[in-house]
Amino acid sequence: MTAIFIKELQSFFHSSTGYLILFIFLTMNGLFLWVFPGAFNILDSGFADLSNFFLLAPWVFLFLIPAITMRSFSEEKKLGTLELLLIKPISKEKLVLAKFLGAFMLCVLALLPTLLYIVAISELGITRGNIDLGVVMGSYFGTLFLIALYTAIGIFCSTLSPNQIFAFILGGLLCFLLLYLPDMLAGLFPDGTTQQSIKTFGARIHFDSIGKGILDTRDMVYFLSLTLFFLYLAMLWIKNSGEK
Repeated sequence: MTAIFIKELQSFFHSSTGYLILFIFLTMNGLFLWVFPGAFNILDSGFADLSNFFLLAPWVFLFLIPAITMRSFSEEKKLGTLELLLIKPISKEKLVLAKFLGAFMLCVLALLPTLLYIVAISELGITRGNIDLGVVMGSYFGTLFLIALYTAIGIFCSTLSPNQIFAFILGGLLCFLLLYLPDMLAGLFPDGTTQQSIKTFGARIHFDSIGKGILDTRDMVYFLSLTLFFLYLAMLWIKNSGEK
């Protein structure tokens, strides 16, 4: 499993893929947060905090992570190397997990340079160092949970077809629906209690909750259970593919 994980991570950087993904992620965040005027621009907001970054990050990862994961199994199927992996002395579960961890680690590496934003925001405040690190760390923690869920969805979608474009589109669509569909459906009901109940099925309300610095077990269980669910579906699909 470790060998496949390392091979998966190295494959991103032996080609231009890994560097391109890091460049796109950091450039998009940099432009929207510091250069382009608009709702996400930190300098225009008048507040020395990172809330705009954590509003933008789910949207950026919505496109970025499916682009990372679309090749995980789709490429193996297209090249005919999946059968070679399946006959190796490694379980289907460990194979899927190794692919998942490789893609997840690449996203974490993309996220690490944004820690510099904390220093920048700390210096921009009227009082230097006046930044709520609890909220910031909670938001980063929530982002890691969201990345894990997006990655599991992308890995599952890549097991469905040898077509990488199909895996990318389906992965992005499922991530979007899971993040925002419950919120949109909740707006159809006038009752506030009903709205809140429907929203709990979506990832956004749980992401926002962790982002407030509150580590509620319900939010963590939500992300972990869905992440494991999609990884389980990927394992089942790979198992069925191996038996055909």
